Parts: sequence; C-alpha cells; structure tokens
Amino acid sequence: MAAALQTNTRLHPINVVPGRSFTNPSRTPCRIRCAAASPGKKRFNIALLPGDGIGPEVISVAKNVLQQAGSLEGLEFDFQEMPVGGAALDLVGVPLPEESFKAAKESDAILLGAIGGYKWDNNEKHLRPEMALFYLRRDLKVFANLRPASVLPQLVDASTLKREVAEGVDMMIVRELTGGIYFGEPRGIKINENGEEVGFNTEFYAAHEIDRIARVAFETARKRRGKLCSVDKANVLDASILWRKRVTALASEYPDVELSHMYVDNAAMQLIRDPKQFDTIVTNNIFGDILSDEASMITGSIGMLPSASLGVSGPGLFEPIHGSAPDIAGQDKANPLATILSAAMLLKYGLGEEKAAKRIEDAVLDTLNKGFRTGDIYSPGNKLVGCKEMGAEVLKSVDSKVAATV
Repeated sequence: MAAALQTNTRLHPINVVPGRSFTNPSRTPCRIRCAAASPGKKRFNIALLPGDGIGPEVISVAKNVLQQAGSLEGLEFDFQEMPVGGAALDLVGVPLPEESFKAAKESDAILLGAIGGYKWDNNEKHLRPEMALFYLRRDLKVFANLRPASVLPQLVDASTLKREVAEGVDMMIVRELTGGIYFGEPRGIKINENGEEVGFNTEFYAAHEIDRIARVAFETARKRRGKLCSVDKANVLDASILWRKRVTALASEYPDVELSHMYVDNAAMQLIRDPKQFDTIVTNNIFGDILSDEASMITGSIGMLPSASLGVSGPGLFEPIHGSAPDIAGQDKANPLATILSAAMLLKYGLGEEKAAKRIEDAVLDTLNKGFRTGDIYSPGNKLVGCKEMGAEVLKSVDSKVAATV
C-alpha cells in the first residue's frame, strides 16, 4: 500500500487544553495488567477505550472474551484502560487526553467502545466527545475502515427485509476514513456579504488517498468473491470524478476483480432492493459512514456489526459501529456481540491471530444457535438476555470444543 496520510492540522491538536492530565487519584483510569507471560506464549499490549454510554459495558464483556480466546490459543495480553470522549471531558476537560493517545499509539491494537451522549451535545465543537474519534483516526493514520455486513442464518428473521431478500447477504464495505468532507479545508461558519450565516465544508481527496484505499478494496475483493463496486457521485461532484478516474485506472492491476461503479443514491436504493448483488464496496468517508449504517439494518441490528480501522503501520482501531446509546446505558440491555466481533477482527487483522479470531466468531454463532438474544435481535421462541448474560454465554462457547469446530 502507499504511504500513510501525513499528520496534518485540519482539526484542533490533541492537547486541546494543554497540560491537562490525570491529577485526581480517585479517578485515575484503570490499568489492568496480566501476569508475566508463560514460556512459549505470545504477548500483546491492548489499549481499551471504553468511552461513554454502553461503551464500558460492552468493552468489559469483550475484554473477557478476548482474554479467554487468546489464552486457549497461547496468547496473553496486557490491557491498559484509558478514558476518551465524554468520560475524558468530565475527567480532565478534553475528549482525547495526551495520556490516552499515548497508550493507544504505543499499543499493539486498540479496542474502542462508543463515544458521545446527550450530556455533551451543547459543548463547543472542539470539546465534543466525538472529536476524540477524529483525533484518533487522523493521528493514528488509520485510513482504511473495514465494515463487514453479513446476515447470519440464525438472525435472518430479525432483518426488516423479507427473508428472500436478506438471506445470504455477505458484503464488506471499505470506507476511506481520514479524508473527504469530514477533514477537508476550508470549513466553518461565517457571515456572508448579505449578513447571513453560512456553514461550509470541503470534500477534498488527493490522488494518493484514493489510490491507497482503492488498493485495500481490490485486495479485499480478491480474497472474497472477486467483485468490487466503487460508490461515488461522479455526475455531480468533482472529487467523485477524480475518485472514479483513479479507481478505474487501478483496475488493470487486478484483472481477477470485476469492477463496477454506482452513484451513491442508487447504491442506497440497491442495498435495500437487492443487497446480495454486493460483495465488496469501496467509497469515501461520508458515503461509507451512511451506507454502512444502512447495511447494518439489513443484518437485523446495528448491535451486530464490528469494524476495523487500519493504516500502513502502527496499531489498528477496532470498534462496533453502533453509538453510545445513552438511553439504555447502565441497564444491562446492550448487545455486546458487535464489540465481541470487533475483538475477533482485532485478533485477525490487528495481530494476525486467525485461530483465536475464529474461536470467537464460532463462539458467537454457537451462542446464537442456542437461542440467546438481546432485546435488539429478540424474536419469539428465543431466550431474552442482557449484556452480561450474553457475554457469559459466549465465554462458555469459547471454552467449549464445539466453538472450535462450528
């Protein structure tokens, strides 16, 4: 892949409030250390960023599953838990403290929960919890966001689509993550010549940014079913014209991959009309954000989908695509499966430990086969459970011989 995007100053620097650190002993972030590694076992440093809302609940469950699956495959972990988002704002006044970023950058991989909540909605922009995500993505240079969306046989009836439409859906959305309108300059709010407030953002892509995400997508499609659909708005946007030009030019390097193009409005419609036509989708930052959330509902619940954000080097960032769900936080109602599956992606893509990753994936399927469901995927005839019990059942399946052979 091409070199990673250079660090820029498109957003406020990480130390928004210089000198702020963890000075309150009673609220020092939890640091969890494992025992010394046993002979012959691999050891990895994992940064845990629980965040806000249901984040701490799902991270707690996923950590236990990750630790157990790793142990069974000869892996040990040092976990360092640090605050981000609203939790960090309440603690030290910034969404991403220097200590939290340092722990993330120096880790082998990062597992993130969720960020944001109503409590901080009226904060100034640079003090919004969600800015922590922008800072992490930018400064870790994780430009490639992989978002799988598969309809599991056990959950086909949880989809809002007809069974014949949803059954068998299996796609990967490759979203460019560090460019586009979310990061482009100029941006802001100003007064125009008529004295009226105007807000503006810039959709900006350089050729190398398009090329490197396209290569990730072509390589991903090559390992799947060999079909890649590039989604843009080239009939209107100049940035999309360049996007289509660059992706098309690269296609000659991948003769085994069938490339097609689709306008984003049509893609949004086709995802609902005939989602099985898609194998791998590559698209820009804002379109990928929207389409991957749409795809999540095909699967039955946004609480089921994990994601991986990767760069050329350094740690990857792994997180569920759902939000912080403050309305159910602390009520043991959250679905932890997306975060558990994010831990599996961490093992597979972040650490190269595919056997441990498969153990987790199989354990999730085994748990669903046994009929356990959180509220968001519940249907009559199954057993309704909370976040903790779902996690406990996945742990049982991780331990079982069944999980390794499903």
